[in-house]
Amino acid sequence: MRAKRAKPRRPRILIVTPELNGSRFLGKNGQSAPCAKAGGLADISTLLVDELADRGIDVRVAMPHFRSLFSEAKSPLSRRLHLCHDREFFYRRSVYDGSPESNLRAALAFQRDVIHNVLPKVRPDIVHCHDWMTALVPAAARSMGIRSLFTVHNLHDEKVTLENIEDRGIDAAGFWNLLHYSRFPSSYGESRSNNPVNLMASGVHAADLVNTVSPSFLEELMDGRHPKGWGLVDVLRGKQRFGAASGIINSPDASYSPEIDTKIAHPYDAAAHREAKRANKLALQKSLGLEEDADAPLLFWPSRLDPVQKGCGLFSDILYRLVSDYWGLGLQVVLVADGPSRPHFEHIADFHGLRHRIAVRGFNETLSRQAYAASDFCLVPSAYEPCGLAQMVALKYGSLPIVHRTGGLQDTVSHLDADNHRGNGFSFEVHDCNGLRWAIDEAIRFFIRPAADREREVRRIMLQSEKDFSPRATADAYIKLYEQLSDRPISRASEIPSASSRPLI
Repeated sequence: MRAKRAKPRRPRILIVTPELNGSRFLGKNGQSAPCAKAGGLADISTLLVDELADRGIDVRVAMPHFRSLFSEAKSPLSRRLHLCHDREFFYRRSVYDGSPESNLRAALAFQRDVIHNVLPKVRPDIVHCHDWMTALVPAAARSMGIRSLFTVHNLHDEKVTLENIEDRGIDAAGFWNLLHYSRFPSSYGESRSNNPVNLMASGVHAADLVNTVSPSFLEELMDGRHPKGWGLVDVLRGKQRFGAASGIINSPDASYSPEIDTKIAHPYDAAAHREAKRANKLALQKSLGLEEDADAPLLFWPSRLDPVQKGCGLFSDILYRLVSDYWGLGLQVVLVADGPSRPHFEHIADFHGLRHRIAVRGFNETLSRQAYAASDFCLVPSAYEPCGLAQMVALKYGSLPIVHRTGGLQDTVSHLDADNHRGNGFSFEVHDCNGLRWAIDEAIRFFIRPAADREREVRRIMLQSEKDFSPRATADAYIKLYEQLSDRPISRASEIPSASSRPLI
């Protein structure tokens, strides 16, 4: 008899990430996995883990054990979650504590555990690493014959010598020649003490495949448009030349949907958004002490008030004049965000007596969702933006984004042409106060169009956004990269098990 040919095992994927925003898959008995979030990296890591698990893919996760950030679990966590232990991150109150030295120590401690403990234990076929805190892992994985994908989420980077890496317990001698240095290394001994390793560039250099979190951000990095990213220009160009670099747009978590969002006062869908958004606006105005006026245009600021990246300085410079010029329309502004520029906005509102038109609150997830549902427009005028999730969430809630044309904002928002039923927001080219003010003026011109025109366009935009910015689309793009690395299928849509048939972990 002909012997049966063994069915090839699907690849085992290890996701190495410093951040995670809980996870359905990595918890047990209805409990979510630990949450340690500083930004969008946590959201996309969690989305990817849960989407892969839903498709029956063998996925494991390694992350630091931020003990003081994790709420006490009432039941054990999945054995597929590997929490890396070290005192360096046991007592932190945030993922990144503000000290470059401390963050670097934590990154090296995390990678030491991944390289020497997790990789030998899990024996993955593919390692998927995220950002600079995991950037040594692709080189170590390559030395072990493990293929890797490295994802660049932001521009932050660190440099460290081989001597310091080894002092933290990482045996780098076996993969030192796979790292990227400040200058060309003539030998291990010559470079060990005085030729710093560029961590982000090392991750890009050693990984088999690389992706950024939007196609435009990849192009900007390779063009050298971002001074902080100059160290990545040549290494990214080399990867792209050999077809090993790409851009994949992130997507918001599936819970960001006004139809199922339990945190907003009046759920709605694209077909019946108009009256529900008016009701949500009145509810938000009442809770924030603003004038209760459902016909007033409402601008929402959802992002961290960071003057370097997010463009809040542009907005603060024009805020008083903006409210004054559109006083007759009753224009209102809601900011739900933390950051160093928050006191400036509070001062503007207090100095001019505008607390009934300008509301400034610290970040709160529930309040932020309510503001998406209530607002007409969402402000994201970032100087640079690798991807950005705020503009995509806003589109799903029918709040049209006002953005600077850069990075992921450029890939997800196109200028609205209501007469020809094209576009989904308002974008400006030159990153200055005049550019932002022009885009806001364009938004207000749309706002004063006949209500039927606005309703038609917002409905179209909401329906298109639900299709374009779905977790499944993002997972599909990453699965294609995994299949490229493994040379065999990972999963097919027809093979995705239902929730009832999925085994408990």
